[in-house]
Amino acid sequence: MGASWEGFAIEELIAAANSRDIYFWATHAGSELDLLLFNKGRRLGFEIKYADAPRTTKSMRIAKEDLQLDRLYIIYPGPECYDLDTDITVLPLQDIPLLFKEE
Repeated sequence: MGASWEGFAIEELIAAANSRDIYFWATHAGSELDLLLFNKGRRLGFEIKYADAPRTTKSMRIAKEDLQLDRLYIIYPGPECYDLDTDITVLPLQDIPLLFKEE
């Protein structure tokens, strides 16, 4: 189920962002980020987790620092949006369009 969920969420992110400036990122040491997206001058990272209460990981912290992310989002199937740490936010899948809404 996790792989299916990840693929679906990534498709939703790509559609909402309407950008070609999207990447997968990984290091030789094993750290990775499901999606790196550049949007309006911001570096945004996305991790997709099929979990009720996602947590930060060492890999997320490494990606945040190495890529100098403005914000890292953890996309999950739950209903609540909340911060886990400075610049790390858990975001429900249905809220993805709000990230790219024209201001």
